[in-house]
Amino acid sequence: MKQPTIANKDVTLHILKRFGIRMSKKLGQNFLIDEHVVQSIVKAANITQDDAVLEIGPGIGTLTQGLAEAGAAVTAVEIDRRLIEVLAKTLEGYENIRVVHGDILRIDIGKEVAAPRYKVVANLPYYITTPIIMGLLEAHMPVDILVTMVQKEVAQRMVAVPGTKDYGSLSVAVQYYTKPEIMFIVPPASFIPPPAVDSAVIRCTVREKPPVEVNERIFFRVVKAAFAQRRKTLSNTLKTTGVPAETLKVILEKAGIDGGRRGETLSLEEFAAIANVWIQ
Repeated sequence: MKQPTIANKDVTLHILKRFGIRMSKKLGQNFLIDEHVVQSIVKAANITQDDAVLEIGPGIGTLTQGLAEAGAAVTAVEIDRRLIEVLAKTLEGYENIRVVHGDILRIDIGKEVAAPRYKVVANLPYYITTPIIMGLLEAHMPVDILVTMVQKEVAQRMVAVPGTKDYGSLSVAVQYYTKPEIMFIVPPASFIPPPAVDSAVIRCTVREKPPVEVNERIFFRVVKAAFAQRRKTLSNTLKTTGVPAETLKVILEKAGIDGGRRGETLSLEEFAAIANVWIQ
């Protein structure tokens, strides 16, 4: 029997009341009540019956339901133990959903998702967005795309270009691993309780290989140092790595980078040029 559409304010409120669930501020819980947004996320991820999907934080199953009805084999990882019982009821009858209780930052994802390749789809809590996304990318998981709903400001940072106020280490990291694009904006009214800010759905298509060839450890060490103190020049910020000033001067000269520039003006290719000289 088909379940009622969860992405509906009355249905969501009924579920929360029935199970005595109160939204947890600690876990950043805001429940989606807009079916159009659910279907738009499913469309953005281009979900088909051939897809395996890892969903992070299914909540009461709102987005999970949309993914399952599109035919995907869904593994949904939920950290809130209270919601496991709720999901067993709201997703009852969907044989293509497997709910796992656990912390996405701690579980063995390879063990939980048996598919050789999969997609990640999630409505991520604002407070933990970056650790989750970077954890998946840095681990080189067999992910084809990530379609996530995040705080609008975070999405803008992920797609930012050099020379803009939003450009930073997150921009460089996400664009090193993926091709990100903001798909659409989601207003606070699409949730209960409504968050204080707009959200955005961003699609990150994982690159077959990064746009630059580097030693990743050195590359991200340089990037992190360059953005540690945004107002300072590269000659000053890179000193935090422990490399002597004279050595830094030589490195930057060999890389063809003016030490008087700030990190926010450098492209991925320019960061790579520094990193590649750094290890010689």
